[in-house]
Amino acid sequence: MNNQMRVVDHGQGGAPNIMTIKSDAPIPTLKNHEVLIEVEVAGVNRPDVFQRMGLYPPPPNASPYLGLEVAGKVVALGSDVRNLKIGEMVCALTPGGAYAEFCAAPAKHCLPIPQGLSMQQAAALPETYFTVWSNLMDMGHIREGESLLVHGGSSGIGLTAIQIAKAFGLKVFTTVGNQAKVEACQAAGADVVINYKEQDFEEVVLKVTNKLGVDVILDIVGGSYIQKNLNCLALDGRLLQVAFLEGSKVALDVQAIMRKRLTFTGATMRPRNDDQKAAIAAALLKHIWPLLEQGKCLPVIDSVFALDEVVAAHELMQSSAHIGKIMLQVK
Repeated sequence: MNNQMRVVDHGQGGAPNIMTIKSDAPIPTLKNHEVLIEVEVAGVNRPDVFQRMGLYPPPPNASPYLGLEVAGKVVALGSDVRNLKIGEMVCALTPGGAYAEFCAAPAKHCLPIPQGLSMQQAAALPETYFTVWSNLMDMGHIREGESLLVHGGSSGIGLTAIQIAKAFGLKVFTTVGNQAKVEACQAAGADVVINYKEQDFEEVVLKVTNKLGVDVILDIVGGSYIQKNLNCLALDGRLLQVAFLEGSKVALDVQAIMRKRLTFTGATMRPRNDDQKAAIAAALLKHIWPLLEQGKCLPVIDSVFALDEVVAAHELMQSSAHIGKIMLQVK
């Protein structure tokens, strides 16, 4: 192994075409608790787009390069790593730097490749499944028999949330923007799929639930959806915000929060500390990996691009025309 690698460089940030392939980037130097992964596949996620645009800076001491999830081979170990061996194939949640030939990740954020899954499928797991699990389970406290509304149901986050919620016995509503996405969500198990371009989701949810509302909402939209979400929630309902595609600054009538004892919360994955992410990894290994190995809750992959096609991958992500995950084939 020489000491240089290929990596996607987004310079000072901007439009997708700002990205170039840098061929002489230094291979990451490992911290004691990290492993070095020779990347085979990396996932493309909405936070990557925001970072490229200059709207989502990496946390201190993280790689300045894009990319939050990988699958590949462990090729070097930090001095404190005991749970992995050189040569093991893993998928990993990374603090950054996944759009590269080599990437460093904390060893406790690495998971084995689920039996029966391809490397592309494995690389599609970490960022999305960590995010969905932590929101639905740790913050949303979903329970069998409850109901969940997922906005952006055909996204990687959305399709994952639908499948996990169904696996744990919830009734699932979701919103999408066209018929192909309706069909994808139905195939994933959604009970009620609402085309928001043709129907008002608030009206549909309240009609189907006899005006009781849903117990939990997972929202990536924000903006005008926030008030409608509060209106759609049942008593003791929980609104989980994971992104703001329509913006985060809105005028709200929050009486519903008091009247219905609502909880409005949210989180992003990247700022969480290593121990919190390690706990999520352990929960996924215990509760979700067995389902994956049974062929359940599998990631849906829309497109796979070569590393030097990263501009096209980001253009597709920004178009929102995709259904499921967008991947980069690095090796």
